[in-house]
Amino acid sequence: MFRTLKEDIAIVKQKDPAARSTLEILLTYSGLKAVRSYRKAHWFYEHGFFTIARIISQRARHRTGIEIHPGAKIGKGLFIDHGMGVVIGETTEIGENCLLYQGVTLGGTGKDKGKRHPTLGNNVMVGAGAKVLGPITIGNNVKVAANAVVLKPIPDNCTAVGVPARVARCAGKKIVEDLDQMTCPDLNLQDIDALKSSVTALHQELSALEDQKAEDK
Repeated sequence: MFRTLKEDIAIVKQKDPAARSTLEILLTYSGLKAVRSYRKAHWFYEHGFFTIARIISQRARHRTGIEIHPGAKIGKGLFIDHGMGVVIGETTEIGENCLLYQGVTLGGTGKDKGKRHPTLGNNVMVGAGAKVLGPITIGNNVKVAANAVVLKPIPDNCTAVGVPARVARCAGKKIVEDLDQMTCPDLNLQDIDALKSSVTALHQELSALEDQKAEDK
């Protein structure tokens, strides 16, 4: 238990430059409190004490603003930064060393039974306000941009941007640097620029046709 706590604190120090001391992290970091409460609740859930597990998770929700269903499967090194409004569904699976920002939802899309929540690989970053919905797989080293809505699987080493989210590879290279919400491409802006270029070309062609028609007269 103490080894796990030490690892959790080390992850916070690694990923949050605002973390000043171990005592500050223990007393004030809601993400750490939520993850530790989840681990207790998950133990009861795995041993069939479902009501106790839900009581623990709901108490953590009231204290931290983070709701993690005790049935979720979460690997080592999860860091929930700020965390208010984060929701993690029952059949969610999260790999190791993942980072979630405030307002993230790892949710379902309806009332289906069985696996109905997403699976995240290792080293995944999900930006503030992003929604990842349904039994889809998010690959390793993936970034999900802030406020994106992901409804389809994302391959390894890619970035998901937009509503609904689309994949943008970062120059075909693996994303191995520190996860950063500010380096994601704006695919919507790229589409708008492409439309502007097309409209400009059409205007030029139309002007050329009008000039030719005037000369013919």
